[in-house]
Amino acid sequence: MSKRPEGSASGSPPTAPGEAAVPLAREILIIRRGGSFLLVGKAGSRFILCIETPDDEYCLAVDPDDLVVVSMPEGGPIEQARMMLELVRQYHIPLVVLPKDHPGSKRLSMVVSVAPEILLACDVRRGTHPEQHLLCSSAELSGLSLAGVPGGITLKQLPPGATVERLNPEKSSTDKQQ
Repeated sequence: MSKRPEGSASGSPPTAPGEAAVPLAREILIIRRGGSFLLVGKAGSRFILCIETPDDEYCLAVDPDDLVVVSMPEGGPIEQARMMLELVRQYHIPLVVLPKDHPGSKRLSMVVSVAPEILLACDVRRGTHPEQHLLCSSAELSGLSLAGVPGGITLKQLPPGATVERLNPEKSSTDKQQ
């Protein structure tokens, strides 16, 4: 995990060619393309996150600028993904990793990663990858890279046609992304 000072300067995040910067504090972004979406939020505080694997448990130090990303490759209720993001960000629930041949991985509608930088890939089996820098996504969002920086996030290789917007806190639990 990154070890940036908590009091880092705020403002517009720095960018390099091929990157887009998005200011972000406690709010949540939604990135959509096709029928799938990601919810992206900053961790917001330092905490320890436990990762439970079939053989072991390990704990990660999470920094305030690290990202909490929920991927719903086939879409689904946005409110469900928002709850998952907050369960990790606010309540620090452990993440569970399934064995590669576990039948339950086929039924996972959403997956979560927490890291300073996260790469989206469509060839990762859901729920079976303990390394937090890699997250299962739809083919429409595969290749996108997200990084938490002081004051926001940077996006690399945002696919054409993908939209990035702030999630409206007024949306009800009946809203669905199909």
